[in-house]
Amino acid sequence: MHFNILTIFPEMFPGTLGGGVVGRAMARGLWSYDAINIRDFAYNNYGSVDDEQFGGGAGMVMRADVLGDAIDSIKNPGKIIYFSPRGPRLDQKMVREFAAVPDATYTLLCGRYEGIDQRIIDEYDIMELSIGDYILSGGEIAAQVLIDSCVRVMDNVLGGGNDATQNESFEIGGLEWPLYTRPSAWRGRNVPEVLLSGHHGNIERWRKQQSDEITKERRPDLIKEK
Repeated sequence: MHFNILTIFPEMFPGTLGGGVVGRAMARGLWSYDAINIRDFAYNNYGSVDDEQFGGGAGMVMRADVLGDAIDSIKNPGKIIYFSPRGPRLDQKMVREFAAVPDATYTLLCGRYEGIDQRIIDEYDIMELSIGDYILSGGEIAAQVLIDSCVRVMDNVLGGGNDATQNESFEIGGLEWPLYTRPSAWRGRNVPEVLLSGHHGNIERWRKQQSDEITKERRPDLIKEK
């Protein structure tokens, strides 16, 4: 899997993607990226990539001509994604779909300021995508979220095979059950006896019950989506 990242802050990459299992996967050649500086395509010596909005209003808009040249410089842009609150919200199903494309290439457009010229979205049939109902300073953090979530579900990235991801929140149709490890007693708090019983059927039933109760309490919307 390869990601082209269009940004005015290429130094923000790989960032957190350079560590942990995702960083090790990159070192093994399971995924790669190119951080492309949008300012390299500016039309003046100041590296300006934005201008005032037509029609007035607060905030600057990233220019279509600059962004168009930046996109055209990419030999194989693949699917182009722009991080925007107007897009559908990223979920685990979408992550699986992105990661399932063989030898996939994605171009991630990291906006800044008030946003990007609409003509870029229309010209390149760009997919808008949100990572949540809040506003960030730019798309770089969103790009790292998408890359991390996609890479970790790729084959041979996490230890434990497919089981490492199949029992996680959102993979099981709800939120994950409580997790425990050694010591079995800590500060007067004990691990539930069922988890120490060795009875796999009872353990599975307990986990299902806990998952259902937590999901109903904290994310009832996930139950409605089933």
